[in-house]
Amino acid sequence: MVSTRAVPNLAFRRLRGQRSAGEFAAAVRRAAREIGEHVACDARYVGRVESGEIRCPNYAYERVFLHMFPGATLEDLGFAARESVRGRGARTAPPPTTPPTLHSDTDEESDVLRRVFMMSGTTTVAAASLGLGGPSAAAAVPAQRRVGDAEVSAVENAVRRIRLLDDRHGADGLYRRASQPLRAAYALLDAGTSARRSTVDRLHAGAGELAISVGWLAHDSGRFEDARSHYAEALATARLSGDPALEAHAFCNASFLARDTGRAREAVRAAEAGMRAARPLGSPRLMALLSLREAGGRAWLGDRTGCELAMGRARTAFERGARDSDPEWMTFFREAELEILQAQCWSALSDWSRAARHARRATRLQDPHFTRNLALYRAQLTGDLARAGTADEAAAAGHQVLDLLDRVQSSRIRSMLASAVRVLRPRGGPEVTALLDRYEELPPAG
Repeated sequence: MVSTRAVPNLAFRRLRGQRSAGEFAAAVRRAAREIGEHVACDARYVGRVESGEIRCPNYAYERVFLHMFPGATLEDLGFAARESVRGRGARTAPPPTTPPTLHSDTDEESDVLRRVFMMSGTTTVAAASLGLGGPSAAAAVPAQRRVGDAEVSAVENAVRRIRLLDDRHGADGLYRRASQPLRAAYALLDAGTSARRSTVDRLHAGAGELAISVGWLAHDSGRFEDARSHYAEALATARLSGDPALEAHAFCNASFLARDTGRAREAVRAAEAGMRAARPLGSPRLMALLSLREAGGRAWLGDRTGCELAMGRARTAFERGARDSDPEWMTFFREAELEILQAQCWSALSDWSRAARHARRATRLQDPHFTRNLALYRAQLTGDLARAGTADEAAAAGHQVLDLLDRVQSSRIRSMLASAVRVLRPRGGPEVTALLDRYEELPPAG
């Protein structure tokens, strides 16, 4: 059996030199900004690389590191070759009819299945609590061998609680706490083989949705490799249980993540796979969202025609209205979200004025209950207005983002605002200067 013990990355440690891990992380973030990448590098990530826990960086980090050290290869930086980490060299490509997985790699999905569903039968399910405060915020997953309705309901309630807290506060403060109920949910799956079939189906669906929710927290807080892993777990769960709704949701989020990490073609493929899974479900709104995921990927490919066609399909499907068959997790997908996703497409196509029009409509339509999304929409508007040359209006929108950042913890939103500030900084003027002064006083993410 091959050892999986991590081997320290001494080459990378030497490159850090006398800088602290935090100082080096800051240098990585600066280098990312220079080439238009968005990475949430911190001292913890640097430590994971140096310990050998991260054998190969994701594509965004790869581009940043190769920018920082011109002429070097990943191997020069102490990383393993990507194909050795994924094991592609010894694998056979899937047939053309096989739907794409998160990595377009069926064996990697099998690895996820083994991790999730071959857990020890003696696993103890720990009590798992969520929330930002005391006992009233808890959502417990009970510890026992036989699984029934009460245990499944606890998993389902954990999913709802995470989504509610994310809507209000953003992902950064929730991710680590949310991983415990996820582990407990999959332990319940292992312990629940004697339950009724309907109970097992609900548990599969609940565990898969919980994996997606935790994956989204990782995604929104910049932990992209963690997000990929969680989405892969959800996809594996969907495939094992034959759950097309869960499969569509996993592909929807995987497409979003691929777009955000510079893998536009993968974003399109995942969206298309999600639509294939979603067609029998009878939810036009779900098809609309997946069409917008496709549009986002095509926008980043520079395929304006394909993007416009996908957005047109999305609007047509959205206008067919809500249905009882719409998944519960889609409560966020209202007209405001339709507008902001179109704004992001036009922004990717560098049509800043049109992007700003859609982003402005999104901020006007958004329910203030969704605090995190309201901050995100305003951050999108700030960036689009700044690039469209409307500096004063952009500064006003930036102030509205700052007004919300004491309640919302999201690396994604902070990154968007930072990008807009970089565009505004050379513009000058009293409105811009006031925003820059206030931005400089923004405390670091906690």
